[in-house]
Amino acid sequence: MERGEAAPPAAPEKAGEEEDDFGYRLFPDRNKKPQSFLVRSFFTFHNRCQLMLRMTLETSPYAQLLLEAMKQSGCTVFNDRHFSCEDCDGCVSGGFDSATSQIVLCQNNIRQQSHMNRVVTHELIHAFDHCRAHVDWFKNVKHLACSEIRAANLSGDCTLMNEIARFKFGLKGHHQTCVRDRAIRSILAVRKVSKETAEKAVDEVFDACFNDLEPFGRIPHSKTDAKRAYRDFKNRDRYNANL
Repeated sequence: MERGEAAPPAAPEKAGEEEDDFGYRLFPDRNKKPQSFLVRSFFTFHNRCQLMLRMTLETSPYAQLLLEAMKQSGCTVFNDRHFSCEDCDGCVSGGFDSATSQIVLCQNNIRQQSHMNRVVTHELIHAFDHCRAHVDWFKNVKHLACSEIRAANLSGDCTLMNEIARFKFGLKGHHQTCVRDRAIRSILAVRKVSKETAEKAVDEVFDACFNDLEPFGRIPHSKTDAKRAYRDFKNRDRYNANL
């Protein structure tokens, strides 16, 4: 899940607390009847979202690598089936709905192409994890934590320039700190658990999930890194085909 900058309050675990809605409250359009294409075409937010999505899928090496990896894993992604531009709560930019295998893009919160690129990449990593592994998104917080760690690590969320834009600076280990913090924040946004529970889940799986670099094979710290990873991925596929 890709969050906005406003951190949600930690939700303490209480006896008799209302049932967890698994973050669906942040995506109100999920429960509405789909509008016709003609109606949606009049909404500027929706048009802009669709155009930025198309640009991402056509030009982002992060997205292109993930789409190719999912196709090879038997999970081909179709633009009109697996992406949905919708209005969301103000604190989120996107989400992966495992129940429908759809990526939700928050058209009212994504205003720049670079942001769209990052959100699509982040959510495609969740979709890739959903495709390749038996992820229990709803009952196992460690599974969710692992995918959030991978998404923060590999999507460009924690690049130096993004952290500077957030007025966050650090030296040794700052990338890992950013990944940990953003994974915890994402869990708190979509699960009614305490901050301590989210931190414990992230810390218990951090090393293994931080070092799981599939399908990139490296941490793509820049677009140039992502292009190299995509080239290496395609070459690896050609090599395997010739074995």
